[in-house]
Amino acid sequence: MANYEDIFKKVVSHAKEYGYVFQSSEIYDGLAAAYDYGPNGVELKNNIKNYWWKSMVNMHENIVGLDSSIFMHPTTWKASGHIDAFNDPLIDNKDSKKRYRADVLIEDHIAKIEAKIEKDCVKAAKRFGDDFNKDEFVTTNGRILDRQKQIDAINEKMNTSLSSGDLEGVKALIEELDIKCPVSGTNNWTDVRQFNLMFKTQMGATADGSSDLYLRPETAQGIFVNFLNVQKTARMKIPFGIAQIGKAFRNEIVARQFIFRMREFEQMEMQFFVRPGEEMKWYEYWKESRMKWHNSLGMGKEDYRFHDHENLAHYANAATDIEFKFPFGFKELEGIHSRTDFDLKAHQEHSGKKLQYFDPELGESYVPYVVETSIGLDRMFLTVLSHSFREEKLENGETRVILKIPALLSPIKAAILPLTKKDGMPEKAREIMKMLQLDFSCQYEEKDSIGKRYRRQDAIGTPYCITVDHQTLEDNTVTLRDRDTMKQERVSVEKLHSIIAEKVNISKYLA
Repeated sequence: MANYEDIFKKVVSHAKEYGYVFQSSEIYDGLAAAYDYGPNGVELKNNIKNYWWKSMVNMHENIVGLDSSIFMHPTTWKASGHIDAFNDPLIDNKDSKKRYRADVLIEDHIAKIEAKIEKDCVKAAKRFGDDFNKDEFVTTNGRILDRQKQIDAINEKMNTSLSSGDLEGVKALIEELDIKCPVSGTNNWTDVRQFNLMFKTQMGATADGSSDLYLRPETAQGIFVNFLNVQKTARMKIPFGIAQIGKAFRNEIVARQFIFRMREFEQMEMQFFVRPGEEMKWYEYWKESRMKWHNSLGMGKEDYRFHDHENLAHYANAATDIEFKFPFGFKELEGIHSRTDFDLKAHQEHSGKKLQYFDPELGESYVPYVVETSIGLDRMFLTVLSHSFREEKLENGETRVILKIPALLSPIKAAILPLTKKDGMPEKAREIMKMLQLDFSCQYEEKDSIGKRYRRQDAIGTPYCITVDHQTLEDNTVTLRDRDTMKQERVSVEKLHSIIAEKVNISKYLA
């Protein structure tokens, strides 16, 4: 695993060096688990949002958007179950005084067993070469079957204990597996206890006259309380969806792995309202549809998988995660949940207002069921960054660092580079820049040798470099360099717009 950890460290330092992500309040030694997106980071983030919004809202005539407030009436969180049930099981090591999420400690132990399975597969693949069949190997090899049995048994014990609130059982499992604190190396643990993850604040001028408010821990409730407002004003018929991109806040005790788990993060969610009894049909539809969206970016089908929940949340009758293979293993990227009518019924009960839909086809009113798709924007950002990061050995023995970001999402689509700072080249380059920048994000750069500038744009992930030289001034052609192949060709300035448009056209991805 050291190799993967090494790659991840490189991704994190690359993100800072090239203006993607900075530590929050860095000049004050930073704030843990809070990050700022730099000049390239904010562009990539916006491109991911736009791609999601385009495919989710603009391409579906029965899905509309919403941007609800972060602050909501406190009873919202009573109704949703967050005040009573939004807890993490925490455990402390008495020697290191470090605090951990109990379920994460167990999951990390499972990941070590999974890493051993992966190691066995790599060894076998080397031994058998082209004849190696991974599926057959993992289903027939005795040692791997034993390890898989171990994983299944641990998962079952953990899920049973967590779903029944048996915190003693969770601690017993940690002791049984002899899980040690990564800092002290001991297994001297406290009891497991629950900790509510919501940030509390006050609204009002004085502490006495103020009322308790919470920063929303998810964006979904803003959609549910607006169900009727949206349905009536947008004249929507069931089935229909409401989509939203927004910030959420969770007081994570174990925030870690860079921007993977933060205390302030952004979600891209869509709640799809359906007839009771039709939720499983739509659950399957959205599972397939969301996986198709991920695969449309061409980042390797083998790096995504479904992970069905055995331990269901109190509101769900079916749930799955789309997991991505990050440098630190397969982890949740997006959740798809069949939430039944739990949320709308709870808000109806606590507010005393009817949240029902009159179905003209059935001639009756009912509380709709909901299928949710919820993806972490920051996690999607990390997915793109960690998948795109490569160190390539070149034929001349040099190494180049490159971000092979899908062109549609790249922060800069084209860099315009005058070969020298004289002979009218900068002026011509700026003319080309002006021609392109209305439709594409472009960067003008004249400092350093052309080779260094190419390397810098590779590291940023820019699909095209356009070099203006002496010949440009004679015949209006430029050198167009492709990031991925490093191939260079002469093209006329008039063709640049259509070449770049072809590369970054959304229809190539969403076809």
